[in-house]
Amino acid sequence: QVQLVESGGGLVQPGGSLRLSCAASGSFFAINLMGWYRQAPGKQRELVASITQIGTTDYADSVQGRFAISRDNVKNTVYLQMNSLKPEDTAVYSCNAQIWRSAIGSLTDYWGQGTQVTVSS
Repeated sequence: QVQLVESGGGLVQPGGSLRLSCAASGSFFAINLMGWYRQAPGKQRELVASITQIGTTDYADSVQGRFAISRDNVKNTVYLQMNSLKPEDTAVYSCNAQIWRSAIGSLTDYWGQGTQVTVSS
């Protein structure tokens, strides 16, 4: 069984920083794309940032220049460094990983449980 476990959410003042972590555990062959999504109340889930196995990154326009995604392929962990946070960044943040369970199998999407990020004074 594959699990993604997130940590690092919380309450922060505008302009502050938070770092989210998401570690994959269990039995699997390799991880392809990893990413962070967020969903604010009353809004659709949106992709915040993604990173490939070799470190190619992509960001939503709203977080470009403020957020940084990274990954540690040895620890099977993806990080999201969030700086200059704004109230509109408030949402539940969830990590996603596309995982090969075996060398000849297909990719499967896995999700973390979600962590609340609240930006408020």
